[in-house]
This record gives sequence, structure tokens and C-alpha cells, in this order.
Amino acid sequence: MSRKRSQEEYQKTLSGRLHSWLYGTQDSFLDRVEMKPQTPLEEDPEKRRAYNEEKQARVTRWVYDNRRNRDVRVFRTLYRLGAALFCVFLLLTLLTAVSWLPTEGVEDRPVNNEVSARYIENGLQETGAVNIVTGMILDYRAFDTLGESHVLFAATMTVLILLRLDRDKDKKQQHADDRVYEPKNDVILQTAAKILVPPIFIFGIYVILCGHLGPGGGFSGGAVIGAGLILYVNAFGFEKTERFFTAKTYKVSSFCALACYSLSKCYSFYTGANGIESVIPLGTPGAILSSGLIFVLNICVGIVVAGTMYTFYAMFRKGGY
Repeated sequence: MSRKRSQEEYQKTLSGRLHSWLYGTQDSFLDRVEMKPQTPLEEDPEKRRAYNEEKQARVTRWVYDNRRNRDVRVFRTLYRLGAALFCVFLLLTLLTAVSWLPTEGVEDRPVNNEVSARYIENGLQETGAVNIVTGMILDYRAFDTLGESHVLFAATMTVLILLRLDRDKDKKQQHADDRVYEPKNDVILQTAAKILVPPIFIFGIYVILCGHLGPGGGFSGGAVIGAGLILYVNAFGFEKTERFFTAKTYKVSSFCALACYSLSKCYSFYTGANGIESVIPLGTPGAILSSGLIFVLNICVGIVVAGTMYTFYAMFRKGGY
């Protein structure tokens, strides 16, 4: 009959050592392998710099070497081929369009048709606007003007997407950096702006409100007001300008103006297409409140144009306002 071994004796046997090694109760290499402390690696700065320069040169050579980079060569070939095909297509399109133009002096040329005569002879009676140009733009061709206003709005939104910078958490620092490229305390500029900006705004409003009575309208009046805003921000900076005109102000005003324009002309298009008499009176020609919806549409166009001019300037200058 075999004798039962103690735990200490069993640990010394081969099966005991194997069991301890398998289950991790004892490290078989502990205190049996010579260990030497590793000396820290001291990297030579010159060798590291030379390695980085060589690596950068190698990457640059393979990426920008157009003679050996197959992807670049294929792209350039396709790009040149596409550009040549586009130029040929555009040239043929223009030549075809020119070949269809009427001969000089022919009576049925578009300039001699009945449309221009209709504008001149019946414009005052049908639109109520003394200014024939305004009546044509905001009544006969109001749909085109609506598209132009939306193009301005879409262009501004595109510039906002491409050039917008993230807002700084410290707004004081942001405003301090606004005028890095402008005169900080130019007394002449600021005094001139104080004198000129109010008359510029008043004149722009006058041009917009009287666009149906004489030369002017929403586009020209909006450009005048936009120029006044740009002059003010150049003289006093964005911090003072944002007290009355911010990005939110532009977005809300432009959206409301475009929505008002769209709804007003949708009403006119619907009544005109169905032969329904419009309930909006044309008023007395020559009076300030006349010409039906043209008075309102001029205001809408002026708001969009003024805000677009100022927003373009602000975005190209510092990416936000």
C-alpha cells in the first residue's frame, strides 16, 4: 500500500511541477533565469531628423512623381480628354444657337415683336406702375425675378457653408480679432461713417419704396443699403454692427422676404391663369401706395439684396459675423 505524500513532496515531483506550471500557481522560470536591466534607448536627434527627411522625400517622390504614378497619369489623361470634349460640345452648342438667330433687319426679330409694345402701351394700365421697367420686372416677368432672388439666397448659403468658421467660446477674444485688418480708431473714417451712413440708409429705403414711381427698385435700393452696412462695419467693427444686424437677422429677414414674395406671386399667377379678378387694387398711378403688389415685392427684393451684399462681405472677410 502506497504512502500518501505531503503537499511539499508532491510539489517537488515532476507531475506536481507540471500541474503548477499549467495552472499558473508557480512560475517555473522564476529565480532561474538571469535578468539584466535594459538600458534606455537614446535616440540621436540628427539621425531621427535625417530619417524623417528621407521618409518625407520618398513619400513625396512617389506621390507627386507624375511620370511613375499611374493613378495621376490616368487622371490627368481623363481630365484633359473631358475638358476637350466639353469645349467642343460648348462650341457646337453656341454655333448652333447663333445659326438659328434671325438675320439682321428681319421684321420678325424678337426685338420687333409685340411684347415690348405691350409693355410700353399697356404697362401703366395693367400694372399701375409709372416706371415701366419696374412693372415689367415685378409683374410681367415676376417669375424670373423670383428665381434671381432665390439664386442670391442660395449663393449666400453656399458661401456660409464653404467659408464659415466655428464660433469661439470666448466672444470677447473673437470681437477683439475682428478688426485686425482695419483701422482701430480712425477718427476720419468713423466721423464720415456717422455722417454718411444714416443718409445712405434713408436714400436706399427711398429708392426701394419709390421704385414703381421712378428709377430705382428693390435691387438698386438694396445695393445702396448693403453698401451702407459695409461702410458701417468698416468704421466700427462687427461688435457694434451685430447690435442690430446678425446672421440670424439675415436668415430670418431673407426667409420672410422670399416667402412673402412667393406667396404674393402665387396668388397673382393663380388668379391670372384662371381669369379671376384680383382683389388687390392697382391704386392711383403716381401715388406711393399704388401698383398693386409691386410695392410689396420691391421691399422683399430690397431686403434680400441688402442682406446678401453684407453677408458676402462678412463671410469673405472673416468667415462669420
